[in-house]
Amino acid sequence: MFCQVSVVTHFKNVITQPLFETKEISVGNQSSLDVILKEAAAQLDNVVIVGSRNPNRTSTETATAVDVIPMADVVSKTGKIEVNQLLQYAAPSFNANKQSGSDGADHIDPASLRGLGPDQTLVLINGKRRHQSSLINVFGTRGRGNTGTDLNAIPASAIKRIEILRDGASAQYGSDAIAGVINIVLKDRTDELSGSISYGAYNTNAQGDFPDGTPNTDGNRLDTERDGNAIGEDQSFDGGSIKFAANYGVKIGEEGYANFTTEYIAKNKILRPGFDFRRGFGEAAIDGFNFFGNVNIPVSENTEFYAFGGRNYRDTDAFAFTRNNPTERNVVSIYPNGFTPRITSNIIDNSVSAGIRTEMENGWNVDISNTFGKNLFHYFIKGSLNASLEETSPVDFDAGGHSLSQNVTNLDISKFYEDIMEGMNLAFGAEYKTENFEIFAGEASSYGTFDIDRALITNPATQTIPTDPITGEQRPGGSQGFPGYSPANEIDRSRSNVSLYGDLELDITEKFLVSGAARFEYFSDFGSTTNGKLAARYKATENINIRGSVSSGFRAPSLAQIYYNLKYTDFVSGQASESLLSPNNSPVTASFGIGPLKEEKAFNAALGFTAKAGNFTATVDGYYIDIKDRIVLTGAFPAPQIPNVNSAQFFVNGVDTKTTGLDVILSYKNTLSEDSSFGATFLANFNNMKIENIHNGSLDESTYFGPRDKAFLLASAPDSKLNLNLTYDKSWFDTSLSFTHFSEIELIDYGLVPDYYGAKTVTDLNFGFQLSESLKLNVGSNNLFNVYPDQQDADSDSGGYWDAVQMGFAGAFYYARLGFTF
Repeated sequence: MFCQVSVVTHFKNVITQPLFETKEISVGNQSSLDVILKEAAAQLDNVVIVGSRNPNRTSTETATAVDVIPMADVVSKTGKIEVNQLLQYAAPSFNANKQSGSDGADHIDPASLRGLGPDQTLVLINGKRRHQSSLINVFGTRGRGNTGTDLNAIPASAIKRIEILRDGASAQYGSDAIAGVINIVLKDRTDELSGSISYGAYNTNAQGDFPDGTPNTDGNRLDTERDGNAIGEDQSFDGGSIKFAANYGVKIGEEGYANFTTEYIAKNKILRPGFDFRRGFGEAAIDGFNFFGNVNIPVSENTEFYAFGGRNYRDTDAFAFTRNNPTERNVVSIYPNGFTPRITSNIIDNSVSAGIRTEMENGWNVDISNTFGKNLFHYFIKGSLNASLEETSPVDFDAGGHSLSQNVTNLDISKFYEDIMEGMNLAFGAEYKTENFEIFAGEASSYGTFDIDRALITNPATQTIPTDPITGEQRPGGSQGFPGYSPANEIDRSRSNVSLYGDLELDITEKFLVSGAARFEYFSDFGSTTNGKLAARYKATENINIRGSVSSGFRAPSLAQIYYNLKYTDFVSGQASESLLSPNNSPVTASFGIGPLKEEKAFNAALGFTAKAGNFTATVDGYYIDIKDRIVLTGAFPAPQIPNVNSAQFFVNGVDTKTTGLDVILSYKNTLSEDSSFGATFLANFNNMKIENIHNGSLDESTYFGPRDKAFLLASAPDSKLNLNLTYDKSWFDTSLSFTHFSEIELIDYGLVPDYYGAKTVTDLNFGFQLSESLKLNVGSNNLFNVYPDQQDADSDSGGYWDAVQMGFAGAFYYARLGFTF
């Protein structure tokens, strides 16, 4: 996009135009001049969609804290290939973790703001609500008991910028916005083909004191190409990751556009030292393909049609816990040396949003849209067996899966009154949303137990279960590693909700802004809730703003939390145990005295300031978040009354928490010469969560939500995360050096012994070389000095020497990236 300005003057002039670069030219004796101004990315990034419905508001003028992250800058100066990992080091209060040994969570990373649940952050695309994943985290993960939005299903190459509203916003946007809102703005550039191809790999030299023969150390590395416990060759590097991305846009008329992105990612497994019962400890392999589009078509001078959406497909592959001999869970004739099952999945994420925006003659803006999204998660278990089928067992299984679909219809109406005081923006609207959650069964051999005649057991009183000739124990049924969903697990449940909102933003004076919002929601499955928000900003000086807000909030229980159920094998210190996760609406759940789930309730407050002095800017924001009736997953209760089950777990409105914290962003940028500049940015988040109450009733608290459960919840974010990023740019060359410091974290292992992870600092280094006008080469390293978390013992939840703490456990990553623009 270009702006053309005609100038009549005989002097040297500085030409400016809103949202375009400033350009200084010498006019000389010319009486007229055509000037072409390019789009100014930095200026464009300051115009925000999230947090304020005033179309004239920039991020520094809002009454609440909004981060604006230009993706071009982030992507080009790091080797990270997924959105979660990019944001982990670009936003102070954002946290995401790679998991291991956590079934579905190995394939979709849980992510959150300010240490709250993944489902307490709302995600929008171009201002429209994004659907969540159908996966619910049930094992020892961050976000345990929560669903969340899969940010990695959105190609980074399709994103123009990411806006993060760091404030409670349920009164503005509805459920899930307790911690804040992430709005992803898609690219709209035209007449340009851009993209990149990159490759990187991880250093396998894990830092720690490992006994001789430790799995995944020299001489004892699990072969990722063969099933069983086959030993492969030693490697200096693993996790090889290749990414190809391309983005292209075309104009439609004078103002319209169609922008398309395609992205392919292939990442090999990462294996790190574990114990004999967890020989496959590490990160999953991924093969993924993305396609996204963003279209805007002018219908008339004041009306436009828009549409955006895409499809993400991922084939993922992760190791489960190992079955070593002797065990009734292995058939020696199939796997003589035992086996480490693989949990693989096909994840398909589809979405489309379309609408009409128009400005009426009386100044009212009307936006009518419909957004549909669906996430499908299908498990395939490989390199496994059903022990009850003995020698006739297959080794690969279709284990079924789950899906979540969401359809949202919006009517948004707004008008800006420039003559009321210093300007007033009035907005109101309605939303109708439907959701559907399904669990579908796998093949019988994935979930069933078979008798000695290879018949599916339907009557245990008359059918005989095979026994292992070595241990003498009965052979369990189902695919080892992850038992499939059975017809008894199948569900197909839907709900709807309707909401009405009003939003007023008033500049009382040039210095004083106040805003308020109210929202009413009615859910078909639990009733109604009304929430409100008040916020203000005072311009103390031309360069200092003081801002604050108070709000009430809520989060509706997800359909997965209400209806999800599964019988699975849990491993406690390497010992297998059969567990049942009972749905919230079942008689089994009610028999333990656990009632129906209700909404979480929140109170948010924030106070902060922004300041600017020359080349230096600062934002400092404190926050307070009080949440009642948080939905969590209980511990495992003994359940001898349930056949073939050792224990049972439930989703409950289990705890109340209070979170206080501080976000700090300090930025400095200075032009050193005509073609060089230096920048420094300091990001910090200080976060303190406390558990105020546990709603265990008459149930044993240590089981209902015991020390391990509390530690997982409190360790959702480190107490502090500090990042210092230094950049230098000079015509054909640029470099960035980043230091990220994670404070200590305490977890509780299976032996109820504290695991302390001391504070660590990770260093990233990147060099960029402009090879030509169209080509740029970047080389560098994430975690340059190969820093690892503190080593733990065999009772860690992951079965490896480290849990899934924020800094990760993969070690140093080295990469090269060739970017192109034509």
